[in-house]
Amino acid sequence: MTPQDTELAALPVRRRAYWHAGFLLAVLLGGLYVARRHWPAVESGAGRLADADQGWLLLGATAALGTWAASALAQQGAVVRRLPGPRLVAAQFAASAAGHLLPAGLGAGAVNLRFLMRCGLPAGRSASAVAVKATAGAAARLALIALLAPVCPSLLHLPHLTPVALAVALSALALIGTLPMTPWWARCRQALSAVLAEIRALHGRPVRAAALWGGSLAFAALHSLVLISVTRAVALPLPPLQVALLYLAASGAAALLPTPGGLGSLDAALALGLTVAGAPGAAAASAVLGYRLLTVWLPLLPGLLVLGVLMRRKHL
Repeated sequence: MTPQDTELAALPVRRRAYWHAGFLLAVLLGGLYVARRHWPAVESGAGRLADADQGWLLLGATAALGTWAASALAQQGAVVRRLPGPRLVAAQFAASAAGHLLPAGLGAGAVNLRFLMRCGLPAGRSASAVAVKATAGAAARLALIALLAPVCPSLLHLPHLTPVALAVALSALALIGTLPMTPWWARCRQALSAVLAEIRALHGRPVRAAALWGGSLAFAALHSLVLISVTRAVALPLPPLQVALLYLAASGAAALLPTPGGLGSLDAALALGLTVAGAPGAAAASAVLGYRLLTVWLPLLPGLLVLGVLMRRKHL
């Protein structure tokens, strides 16, 4: 092979490297922008948490670390093929960081989709596995809410529907009702059939089903434990089960307003829920900020660096 042929063969490799570097730079800039935009809240939360109980904060940080292992377990449970464990956990860590940059979980979903395809799964099967994991996560959250709601009967109340809210809800139902008449119905039905078929196949393997549901339940429970630990650290006077139920309900409500990583929507829902439950406003705000520090701000830059390493090594 002549030097000219070698140079031509190296062009696609260089082009991919440039694309990877450009994407990583864009992700890093996005992360810095998000951090800079919310920096006053981060700084204020750090100041208020300076005098908090460090033992409870350490427990919260440990629970936050466990959420990525639980996410990896759930993703493995959504796939029949055995996935490489260390890379799977690293991908979940990177997906968590990417999920804070794009709304509606698009960043995390894209990272997981790319990871599964790099592991040899076809694109359709990879998309189904990501959808199965998301569906199991939502079902696990609802199951925990149903389990905790009778224990705290006075905590959750049905909201009062104003005429405007009722009109919006009826309009949304009407739009959903017209879906079968749209050209997208066939694709939606096909995608739903693929997800249901994947779920049936996974439940034919008890080990995979246990990993899927166990990881999904553990993920929601560990996030609840992070918030419980922070509320204890700042001496917020609420029972742990109430805090867990508030987190589960707030995270479900925040999903209706898809923002990057739930930033803004989840924070407001958590602060409102804690305050309505009887927590002082300052303590509630500090608890929410502490939860965000442990689950978003502190892991954000390391997660983006792991994302870059995975891309550099072509694991994504």
